[in-house]
Amino acid sequence: MTSADVLVDAFSRVQEAVHEAVDGLDEEQLAHRIDDGANSIAWLVWHLARVQDDHIADVAEIEQVWLAQNWASRFALPLDEEDTGYGHDTDQVESVRAPGELLTGYYDAVHEQTLRFVTGLDDAELDEVIDASWSPPVTLGVRLVSVIADDLQHAGQAALLNGFLRRTA
Repeated sequence: MTSADVLVDAFSRVQEAVHEAVDGLDEEQLAHRIDDGANSIAWLVWHLARVQDDHIADVAEIEQVWLAQNWASRFALPLDEEDTGYGHDTDQVESVRAPGELLTGYYDAVHEQTLRFVTGLDDAELDEVIDASWSPPVTLGVRLVSVIADDLQHAGQAALLNGFLRRTA
């Protein structure tokens, strides 16, 4: 198994977790927040997809799927087109509403672009420093693992909320 194979497997696990977290829920359930300070499944999935899209596009030096494939206009959120959800306040979290098909459709498009990028990577490329402003400097491999870790945390939060909603329905 190559490093690229490991990355493909990890990102594929994120995709599976995203689909499981959204599966069977309607738009109102996806937007449900357990309290005013909490994130919804819709926000969590949108955010993890936006961050992955942003970070992969940056390191691959390509356009984000969000803009290139008109996902921003399909979602029609009252947010800046470049917004990834980082630092959102309660009103901004509340504004992220979408049906499951839209959420998973966008994530799947990001996933496809991600796999096209990581499939061709070799170990030497993963060791390349992409951000020297940190100590230690961030390599491509570290950045990709960070995206996977962040995605899995948010997908796990969404899965927990899915379970909560199914138990209280």
